[in-house]
Amino acid sequence: MEPTTRQRESERLQRVPPYLFADLDRRTEELQRRGVDVISLAVGDPDLPTPDHVVEAMRQAVADPATHRYPPYPGTGSFRAAVADWYQRRFGVRLDPDREVLALIGSKEGLAHLPWALLNPGDVALVPDPGYPVYRVATLLADGVPQPLPLRPASGFLPDLSEVPTEVARRARLMFLNYPNNPTAATVELDFFAEVVRFAREFDVVVVHDNSYSEIAYDGYRPPSFLQAPGALEVGVEFHSLSKTYCMTGWRLGWVCGNPDVVAALAKLKTNLDSGVFVAVQRAGEAALRGPEEPVRQRVAVFQARRDLLVDGLREAGWRVGRPRATFYLWAEVPEGFDSVTFAQHVLERAAVVVTPGVGYGEVGDRYVRLSFTTPEDRLKEAVQRLRGLR
Repeated sequence: MEPTTRQRESERLQRVPPYLFADLDRRTEELQRRGVDVISLAVGDPDLPTPDHVVEAMRQAVADPATHRYPPYPGTGSFRAAVADWYQRRFGVRLDPDREVLALIGSKEGLAHLPWALLNPGDVALVPDPGYPVYRVATLLADGVPQPLPLRPASGFLPDLSEVPTEVARRARLMFLNYPNNPTAATVELDFFAEVVRFAREFDVVVVHDNSYSEIAYDGYRPPSFLQAPGALEVGVEFHSLSKTYCMTGWRLGWVCGNPDVVAALAKLKTNLDSGVFVAVQRAGEAALRGPEEPVRQRVAVFQARRDLLVDGLREAGWRVGRPRATFYLWAEVPEGFDSVTFAQHVLERAAVVVTPGVGYGEVGDRYVRLSFTTPEDRLKEAVQRLRGLR
């Protein structure tokens, strides 16, 4: 008698869509095995080093045996105070570091866990489309229902909250937002967040704003914090990270701040899932937040020069791209006859350049690809030369 094969994945995990880019990855690996020089513009991982003073703070902290024990669950008091002080200096927002700030093992971890803390089965989460995939996936894993908020070019890739059906808004418990935006690089002014607060109050929705790119901005633009909007602390929280600002993606340190009840709910969940952030990493985070701002300005200047190189080169080649005021992404419309996946495949096969298909961020993104300029300038120049030959 043949043994039965039990399905190993849970029904919950089966709700998560399959990885869309497996074939693209396979083709990339095939080209590399054949010795083809492939240039990747797909990953939003800064290639510039972490500032020296942050690395030195980490070196000293690792040598201190006091950091080798379990950390406090919510984060060290000194790290949370550094976050609160930074918010006061940068945004003019007052935070109670004991009740309104929680350290995270990178902001992605907190974003992924928050739906588990706040959603009941069947509750709706309003999720931007296109948007960072973790918003939708985390909602599905928490047995919630992701409701797309379309981000269209005609509206500057901002959601039209008046389009949300009233019956859906009444079922919604969370609304994810992210400005400056990944993947579209769209930006907002503070009046947009005032509108979001009004919507959240009307429908009793918790706003979850992902502000990881607030310091990667150009041409004098200073992205606002959601928490600057009057009433924001009553209706939501903001996630932030040291990953992009200080080129610390591998260090895994971020935070959530804002509404104390929401912060407490996530903290309660996390005490049952992890044991906090290595204290040495938190000391390095303090050095970053309290240290000189010049290293950040220097890195942003490098990204801005790369932005201009890529935008100007692609425009000369006939690509339809904007000049983003923030992030290190370009959101480029694909030519007629392609969708995002087939165009990404075309670019890889014809130019040996990897770009990210927009459909990976939602159905509305299927007319676009995302290009990242976290690549050294010489490689960007080479990529532009190759891409010019496609059109």
